[in-house]
Amino acid sequence: MKLRYIKYFLVITVFAYACKKSEHIQEKVETFLGFQKPKNFPETAYNFANNPVTKEGFELGRMLFYEPRLSRDNTITCGSCHIQSSAFTQHGHDVSHGIEDRLGTRNSPPIMNLAWNKAFMWGGGIYDLDLFPISPITTHEEMDESLENVLNKLRSLDKYKSKFKAAFGSEEISTGKFLKALSQFMLMCVSSNSKYDKVMRKEGNASFTTTELEGYELFKQKCSSCHAEPLFTDNGFRNNGLVPSSINDLGLYTATLLATDKYKFKVPSLRNLKYTGPFMHDGRFLTLDAVFTHYAHEVQATENLDPLLNKNGIRGISINSDEKTKLMAFLNTLNDEEFINNKLLAEQ
Repeated sequence: MKLRYIKYFLVITVFAYACKKSEHIQEKVETFLGFQKPKNFPETAYNFANNPVTKEGFELGRMLFYEPRLSRDNTITCGSCHIQSSAFTQHGHDVSHGIEDRLGTRNSPPIMNLAWNKAFMWGGGIYDLDLFPISPITTHEEMDESLENVLNKLRSLDKYKSKFKAAFGSEEISTGKFLKALSQFMLMCVSSNSKYDKVMRKEGNASFTTTELEGYELFKQKCSSCHAEPLFTDNGFRNNGLVPSSINDLGLYTATLLATDKYKFKVPSLRNLKYTGPFMHDGRFLTLDAVFTHYAHEVQATENLDPLLNKNGIRGISINSDEKTKLMAFLNTLNDEEFINNKLLAEQ
């Protein structure tokens, strides 16, 4: 009887310890760590001193990102055009679709690694992440709303008063706090756990296959001047020789009015291409095959064509079928499934 009691006591003790340990692990997993710069990434461009990411600020930003009241008819959220499963793009649409199914003129860019960006939008014009949301909210083809109307809608809801107080110490719902909360959410949209990243950080046994490695070497020779590692963009604006669209989108020129900026668009990151098609500023290419065809055979001598695509009178980039296969293998190592499945970034 005594032996049975001892066994029973030991089982209860072990079970209690296991439960306590499990709770500790769960608590650790759920601990909000804030913004963490990946080891293989450079220093950020965003000034975190003016807007440090907090748990409360991030959670408020996430609510706002998925809040339909940001649009005039209360139907469109930021997440409508920036869908997490598509690496925060509007997959399948060549250009963005706003309220009343209005069509924009450009493809929805991904919300990804924005902490390293100094300029935003395909055609530039915005140079501060905290000001970025003003454009989609007020644009006729997108949300078609005014900031004041948005703030008044939020002020009428007690849940937002308490969220703003938790995040910023006051129930006041102001433009500055509203925009900073949205920035806190977007800053946390970091894609840095692709196979490429794990190889670069020497995590576990991560390594490239022979084909991926050969593709990597080709990438460094043919693509890295514009799509610089590890963000796979130089964050600049370039004319890549596309035939001007029917609306004759002039790109960066619209923001600067400098003739030398005509037809220059922001260099997109090559991360998560598996999820972010269609491609180019107007979504004209449905597949990566079409993108390769453009660079190999279809680059046009448009005004301000980037010199890297016009060397010695030869336009484009020489890429044969074997090289394309190897480059595709490498580009696939830039897909980050952890990012598109991160529950922290999903609508709650």
